[in-house]
Amino acid sequence: MSEIIIDGIEESLTNYLAERKPTQVGVLVDENTFSHCYPIIKDLLPEHLLIKIESGEINKNLITCEKIWGEMTSAAFNRNALLINLGGGVIGDMGGFCAATYKRGIDFINIPTTLLAAVDANVGGKLGIDFMGFKNHIGLFKEPEAVFVDAKFLKTLPQQELRSGFAEVIKHGLIADKDYFNEVSTYGLEQPNWEAIIAHSIQIKEAVVKEDPFEKGLRKVLNFGHTIGHAVESHYLGTEQQLMHGEAIAIGMICEAYLSKKILNFSEEDLEQISGFILDIYDDLSIEKSDFTSFIKLMYQDKKNVDNLLNHSLLYSIGVATPDISVDEKQVLDALYYYLNKKESFEN
Repeated sequence: MSEIIIDGIEESLTNYLAERKPTQVGVLVDENTFSHCYPIIKDLLPEHLLIKIESGEINKNLITCEKIWGEMTSAAFNRNALLINLGGGVIGDMGGFCAATYKRGIDFINIPTTLLAAVDANVGGKLGIDFMGFKNHIGLFKEPEAVFVDAKFLKTLPQQELRSGFAEVIKHGLIADKDYFNEVSTYGLEQPNWEAIIAHSIQIKEAVVKEDPFEKGLRKVLNFGHTIGHAVESHYLGTEQQLMHGEAIAIGMICEAYLSKKILNFSEEDLEQISGFILDIYDDLSIEKSDFTSFIKLMYQDKKNVDNLLNHSLLYSIGVATPDISVDEKQVLDALYYYLNKKESFEN
């Protein structure tokens, strides 16, 4: 497992680099983290190569990887170099993938600058890029050397980005800790102590990953909301209806909570609680009936599927999840219609 340091980044990063003494240092940023986050760490770094890419899931592809590999090659990075991924989930996924494959692997560290990256995407060693419209279709498992988490970066985020990351916080409570879910439900996006929230979510994810580092069984519960959510996210990528990752997962969690009720006898009361809480925060998200067939087609490419079955991670109860539940197309359609109907009744 990676060393995860939840502390003031000034001292922890400085000490790490002094001990590590990499031959070269690269810092991967997008236009947002370059403007708002890079100034926070710039003076902590030795001489380094700054690699700038364009933000967004739509750029998490081989073309961008070629740029990253090309800049490291032009700077003659050797196998003792270090890549610092400064950003959200896209930067962590793609930067880690590029580092893990450059000259058969160089070390990398993550400095998450979004809530989503801090609590989920930068923890656990899953790396990848999108390919042919399928999310994280090409990738591997490789842990960063360390993850430096500092809540000060949350102050740089627009509200929509914070909201996106909060979906993963909700998910952690739903799959593993009912008391935690009730706690985060109390305050929503107005949490009084983000440091504690981040630490608790990381603790939940670390415990699951430690039991199943290569996602053969238990780790799949971390994908609650993601089978449907990834399909929705992929379908709308690059369109006027494009959703952030956490927004799509919010839709997916409502749908998969419904499937939990239908298949695992998850309680109606808890389904109503989850749906109401999520819709209260993510009340402006929409999907179209005409897109349902496309969603299902995309779900068949999900990495959790076996023997062409649509496998989902579902809930027995709040805080208790299970992986590898097969769901047929009609049940998925019913879940999507449930979301539409709940959203309509919530608006009225």
